[in-house]
Amino acid sequence: MNALPKIEARINMLTLADLDDTCAIENRAFERPWTRGNLVDSFMGGHIGLACRVNHQLVGYAIVMMVLDEMHLLNIVIDPDWQKRGLGQLLLEAVIALARQRDCLTLYLEVRNSNAAAQKLYNLNEFVMIGVRQQYYPTNFGREDAIVMRRSL
Repeated sequence: MNALPKIEARINMLTLADLDDTCAIENRAFERPWTRGNLVDSFMGGHIGLACRVNHQLVGYAIVMMVLDEMHLLNIVIDPDWQKRGLGQLLLEAVIALARQRDCLTLYLEVRNSNAAAQKLYNLNEFVMIGVRQQYYPTNFGREDAIVMRRSL
């Protein structure tokens, strides 16, 4: 399947005002999405959210957590209707830039073993596999392993 043409997008901060749109994207994108409560807890816990917008419409976001000189990418998603247009790459580049701005030395993430597209994106952006968390992600049919990846900054 060919990728759709790239489009102009803007990255800015994700806020609680984006909660309804964030929940809608989660529900469209994932079999087991973060709940509204998970998202609120993330904001209230001090996690940082980046929003990807096209014409002021939220089309994707990333949520990160800082721990000392490390950043953990907790969630990154592009609305399924907007995928394959370079927005995931744009958002990941913004996460990497944020980590550098905050003087982080390392960026970590977990990705589903079955998510080949995300793994390809991460590999193209110099993430390397450092381990596996067995049965980390719940699915509708059990649990799935997570691949743990790291990128040095």
